Amino acid sequence: MKRILLGLLFLAVAAGAAAYVFRGEIALALMQRVLERNMATDAVAALPDGLHVGLCGAGAPMPAADRSGPCVVVIAGKRMFVVDAGTGGVRTLARMGLQSGSVERVLLTHFHSDHIDGLGEMMLQRWVGAANESPLPVHGPAGVDAVVNGFNAAYAADKGYRTAHHGEAIAPPAGFGGIAQPFELDAAGNAIVLDEGGLTIEAFKVEHAPVEPAVGYRITYRGRTAVISGDTKKSAAVQQRSAGVDLLVHEALSPKLVGLIGDAAGKSGRKNIAKIMHDILDYHTTPEEAAEVAAGAKVKALLLYHIVPPLPLSALEGPFLGKSREIFKGPLHVGRDGDFVTMPAGTTEVLFSNRL
Repeated sequence: MKRILLGLLFLAVAAGAAAYVFRGEIALALMQRVLERNMATDAVAALPDGLHVGLCGAGAPMPAADRSGPCVVVIAGKRMFVVDAGTGGVRTLARMGLQSGSVERVLLTHFHSDHIDGLGEMMLQRWVGAANESPLPVHGPAGVDAVVNGFNAAYAADKGYRTAHHGEAIAPPAGFGGIAQPFELDAAGNAIVLDEGGLTIEAFKVEHAPVEPAVGYRITYRGRTAVISGDTKKSAAVQQRSAGVDLLVHEALSPKLVGLIGDAAGKSGRKNIAKIMHDILDYHTTPEEAAEVAAGAKVKALLLYHIVPPLPLSALEGPFLGKSREIFKGPLHVGRDGDFVTMPAGTTEVLFSNRL
């Protein structure tokens, strides 16, 4: 028995040594298998028919390891849209297994830098990711033309490089960049952005002064509905447009935690940071206020995003939420990149997962 055990031990050591020596070759083989599997997988086609909402960016301007800039992906049936294009959003989209080349449209809530600073990369990856032959439609309220035209101008030289290097079959010139699709809000502050094939996308005015205009979106597909608040202080419009929806994706800022940053900045003599931390309190929604909106609207589930400030420790979620779970009794999630909500058509299910 001792000889057998010694023999097994020797074999285990030898196998471990061999694995270490050939670890590079083993890693390459695994990488090839994973790449082939991922390239052959159509994540959207594999989803059940229904409405799906994911966070390609759960964060805000402050850097966070697990939260990119504001970016929400919406899949209605087999059609994919993106709401806002914060920094890192298109890369998170890829990590979620979703192809940027399949993005049909981008919907902007407003033009704060953290909601548009990834738009150039979004347009580029969508163009060359699937050899798209028409520009990316970018919907937004008044002013979207200037934003889109600015990115087109900034990437104009890159357009020439990509086509010259890869050829027109891969980077067709006609597919470069974006094309602005502005909409006007009516007297009540609403606009129909899209209404076709059983899919309706509605914009509605929210309260984010001095940022004007700023909107949220309500998306309905085959009886399933989601609302995305965009940036806003607690808004009656969000609650009204969220009445009875399956999912409310709402921004959230903790005054208590932001105050800690402001205090630390003040003590360190960083007066500009202290002032900014003070100023941002008056045009965002606290987690408890978002919970009040969700409870008042009787939504099925609440997903918080645009998380301010960053939460580097999971233990900070409790202080961040405060009494939110007492206010809203349904499923409530503090969003992270990759969070994904599936609402199959013909059911009342609201299923949470994470694709990272």
